[in-house]
Amino acid sequence: MAKKAMVEREKKRQRLVEKYAAKRAALKEIISDESKPMEERFRASLKLAEMPRNSSATRLHNRCQLTGRPHAYYRKLKVSRIALRDLGSAGLMPGVVKSSW
Repeated sequence: MAKKAMVEREKKRQRLVEKYAAKRAALKEIISDESKPMEERFRASLKLAEMPRNSSATRLHNRCQLTGRPHAYYRKLKVSRIALRDLGSAGLMPGVVKSSW
């Protein structure tokens, strides 16, 4: 089980990303538009730099929904390999059978 603080930090980052997504996209649009004057693009880049760092989507890290484990994460299932094995053994994952021989 991951530390609760790390899981909560990741949830906080997710909320910030969702909150600032539209504003960040608008500023990035202004910055990348070559037809705008240089001063306006520079002001937009300063505003983007003033935003919280954790509002950037690149700071998010995939974590298991059940345990919070950051490594060995399956994106399609949103669980770690250990949680997948436990769920497969218990028969709670449809279509997944743990092999034994």
